[in-house]
Amino acid sequence: MPTINARARNQNASTDLLSDMNTQPQTHDFADMTLDELGIALAPDIAASAIFDGWNKTALMAAAEMAGCDPDIARLAFPGKGVGGLAMELIAAWIASVDQAMEAEWPAERLATLKIRERIRTLVAFRLDAVADVDEAVRRALAVMAQPQNVAMSLKLGWRSADIMWRLSGDTATDYNHYTKRAILAGIYSATLAVFVNDESEGKADTHAFLERRIEGVMKFEKAKAQFLGKDRELPSLTRFLGRLRYPAR
Repeated sequence: MPTINARARNQNASTDLLSDMNTQPQTHDFADMTLDELGIALAPDIAASAIFDGWNKTALMAAAEMAGCDPDIARLAFPGKGVGGLAMELIAAWIASVDQAMEAEWPAERLATLKIRERIRTLVAFRLDAVADVDEAVRRALAVMAQPQNVAMSLKLGWRSADIMWRLSGDTATDYNHYTKRAILAGIYSATLAVFVNDESEGKADTHAFLERRIEGVMKFEKAKAQFLGKDRELPSLTRFLGRLRYPAR
């Protein structure tokens, strides 16, 4: 993918991407980033602006100003031409930024010391803590993602985050368990976010209690399923049944 410098020259945009570096607590070398990298770098500031402005161009421009990024360059990272428009592009970048932060904070090697249920709980809890100060941005994002034209992309984003969590947790399943695990975790995470945005308890205690109950329920289900499938029993065979239909016994 071309770097920002290459795209900026094509768009006759300024290459002076940083401003007031002496007063900025954090700076980024935007000039050497790809557009995807730039979008993710801007995402936390976009979310902070979305609390007041919503997921729109206003939030993007405010984030670019806060980060010291040329607004013309910021617009290149979010063309807003997809099905969900600019709002879904901004939200997708924010989710990707949380994914990256989670991977950096909890690599597989660190998680390996925990039991499987603790690995999942820890990762989901990290994601909740990462957005605790911008819960209004989460609320606005969920409203955008629930719109009919955005449902497909929202499911894809949820699946991607669930996949990352399971991979960090050491999951290597390649059979149907690969899909059921991710579908269940995506469901748990989305349900927990719904509780999260309405939770006024101290430290979001009700949300974490809800998460714990959901994980406990899934663990019990997985244990029961393993016991059932692990029993030495003659299970009905679909292939044998269809064969008997075609070649009935005489």
